[in-house]
Amino acid sequence: MNQIKCIGILTSGGDAPAMNAAIRAVTRTAIYYGFEVRGIMRGYNGLILDEIIEMKTQTVSNIIQQGGTILKTARSNEFKTPEGRKIAYDNMRKAGIDALVVIGGDGSLSGARVFAAEYDIPIVGLPGTIDNDLYGTDTTIGYDTALNTITWAVDRLRDTASSHERLFFVEVMGRNAGFLALNGAIATGSEAAIIPEIATEVDQLAELIQNGFRKSKNSSIVLVAESEITGGAMGMAERVKKEFPQYDTRVTILGHIQRGGSPTASDRILASRMGEAAINALIEGQRNVMIGIQNDALVYVPFTKAIRDDKPINRDLLKTIKILSI
Repeated sequence: MNQIKCIGILTSGGDAPAMNAAIRAVTRTAIYYGFEVRGIMRGYNGLILDEIIEMKTQTVSNIIQQGGTILKTARSNEFKTPEGRKIAYDNMRKAGIDALVVIGGDGSLSGARVFAAEYDIPIVGLPGTIDNDLYGTDTTIGYDTALNTITWAVDRLRDTASSHERLFFVEVMGRNAGFLALNGAIATGSEAAIIPEIATEVDQLAELIQNGFRKSKNSSIVLVAESEITGGAMGMAERVKKEFPQYDTRVTILGHIQRGGSPTASDRILASRMGEAAINALIEGQRNVMIGIQNDALVYVPFTKAIRDDKPINRDLLKTIKILSI
């Protein structure tokens, strides 16, 4: 779009590996096409506090391999208010920013949608979240790295689990989505994945025990999504203690280790492609869309669709885990 001269970038919500690769791609593609670039520190909070820096091509040198985000991130309650957004908009205009690229998860894109509607700002979102829970994209920036971290951690747990006859519950991230637990269970050869998507349909723990759990094994590992619906790993262990006291259980909560680390090649490539696509989208006059990837092709997904529609899990994978764990 002709009226866009300066593009702002921010990372918001929980950090995800390869956010830096996305920042690098957005910055360099924008500069390549003649735009000025401004980095907004600490997400929407930085817009309210006027923490805006100039981005040059050298600003993003040697960051593609780093975890976290050089622009930092924060959650902003003030941005959820009309008054907060007004301050953010005034600071944005003062800095000469005409359009925004927002990298984050559903909360970040929800904020972008409201902001864009209120002030008629062209905004393009990039799906930066390890949970992989945004509709309209096969995968999100950071998901592959988090999955690899889970695999690395569970492989090490298996060494000790097989030395003692125990049932290990390993809690992974994914408050409302079981993608990490489900695919992590397949990647690590775990006994089962306990996920929020089917928690109201079946008693996953009872089903696990009834299926002849540990008949032929001296140890078992079960991945549990951290959801309130599942009760998390601690909730599962408490239930086993009460209902199946014959089993010796242990709990490991992987926590924020899943968010960190150097991004995988797959995440770096995805973030780089999406970052370039975000600038192309703005040039084409797109607004209020998230860049998604479907069957290896980049697509534009309206914010409303990406946020409101629930991304379905592949239920066939539950059967795969069951078959492969006999």
